[in-house]
Amino acid sequence: MRSRSWFPEAIEGRTVVLRPHAARNVAAFTRWYADPEVARLTRYQDGPMPPDEVRRFFEARVTGPGSLALAIHLRETDRLIGTCAFSQLDGDNGSALFHITIGERECWGRGYGTEATALMLDHAFGPLGLHRVGLSVFAFNERAVGAYRKVGFVVEGRSREAIWRDGHFSDEIHMSILAHEWQGIRGRFLGPEPARTPGTSAWAGAAGRGAGNAAGIGAAAGAGPGASPQLSEAER
Repeated sequence: MRSRSWFPEAIEGRTVVLRPHAARNVAAFTRWYADPEVARLTRYQDGPMPPDEVRRFFEARVTGPGSLALAIHLRETDRLIGTCAFSQLDGDNGSALFHITIGERECWGRGYGTEATALMLDHAFGPLGLHRVGLSVFAFNERAVGAYRKVGFVVEGRSREAIWRDGHFSDEIHMSILAHEWQGIRGRFLGPEPARTPGTSAWAGAAGRGAGNAAGIGAAAGAGPGASPQLSEAER
């Protein structure tokens, strides 16, 4: 059984709440990644993710013992609309990679992805004690690139013509945000008070600089095949 001490019980925002995934959420993942447009924006592989691959990915990287993945729920209705995660946690250097997918297409463009990203950044630079959060995003996903810029991510490079999509090669853009950069803008997204995080996360100690076991935890939580770097067009 996965230890709940690795997770916050919940991270509450104005419109969304982030919680650890339940096993039943695999059904939503299967539906999301069967959507060709979600797959186009979020997968390195071409085409939707087969159900058996979704199940393997979900068990290993979402509900697995080394994962730090959270479900995105609408606060008002508790509807599950997406997922977000940190992978490759490096406690010695205070860094991690960020991933998010809003799987429900009718929820794109309503600001839910942006708020979820802000909550995750606040968790990273607060309780987890990280210094840097990075991500990768396909260049053709322009709305996602704009959304990441909005919450403070800075373009630091690109892998040229790294992804074959829509009949041609596209770049993969690499972005990051540092702790002091987030602290300078967090009030725009979350207000003056820290996001409410009931309970205590064991990652707070594990992710601190110099934590010897953080590298092992990070490897266990690393992104596997089909891991998503995209924002799935939830841009505001």
